[in-house]
Amino acid sequence: MATILIPLPRSGFDPTETAIPWRILNDAGHRVVFATPDGTRAQADPRMLNGHGLGPLAPLLMADRHGRSAYQLLQKEPGFRRPLSYRVIHVDDYDALLLPGGHAPGMKPYLESTLLQDATAEFFAREKPVGAICHGVLLAARARTGSGRPVLLGRRTTALPAHMELLAWTLTRAWLGDYYRTYRQTVEAEVRAALADDEDFIRGPLSLRRDGPDHPTLGFTVTDGHYLSARWPGDAHRFGSEFATMCAAPPRI
Repeated sequence: MATILIPLPRSGFDPTETAIPWRILNDAGHRVVFATPDGTRAQADPRMLNGHGLGPLAPLLMADRHGRSAYQLLQKEPGFRRPLSYRVIHVDDYDALLLPGGHAPGMKPYLESTLLQDATAEFFAREKPVGAICHGVLLAARARTGSGRPVLLGRRTTALPAHMELLAWTLTRAWLGDYYRTYRQTVEAEVRAALADDEDFIRGPLSLRRDGPDHPTLGFTVTDGHYLSARWPGDAHRFGSEFATMCAAPPRI
């Protein structure tokens, strides 16, 4: 089975986008290694766990029972409790890379880390499986080859669609401000700028229903060779299952 690296920020990551894929990978027999900027234990975005401040939109926007249950298990995982530091990441030690998302301010050190961007570029260069969901696709979009070429150039991908990001922001900005706007530019706009063709960005179907262990087909993903992408926590079960299968495939020689 594969050894998979999941880097995280110190705080602010989405619990569903991390814990659901981790649980699926773990159940499939894969080994997961976590890393944070300085090797301290990561903390998920509390609002996505308790719904505080989301008002009547909490059932739609916060983690559902599957995400919360998986996160409770993740907190007991020794590797999650004692992560590595970004500085000791060596791509040779891993068979695959998974990039979770999240939109809280604490995500920025993760999304802007040149160490992670360089490591992501190396995973792509070696054609090792890379999975990215929601804002995690931003990290992939910011990764560059040695010649400065975006690693997503010429690939097809999805990510958090602008209409979903802007809807959540519009509905909550009166009391949460820009909580749902990590950057002034939408995720979709920045990811599109790293692609070779505008049609390489695949938004997927309009849906506010989340997938689950019994109905993963409600989720949406895009596969391009050894690269898998998804849009939001509602895709996490399908994303995790497909990435587990991708990681179980024989490595390229």
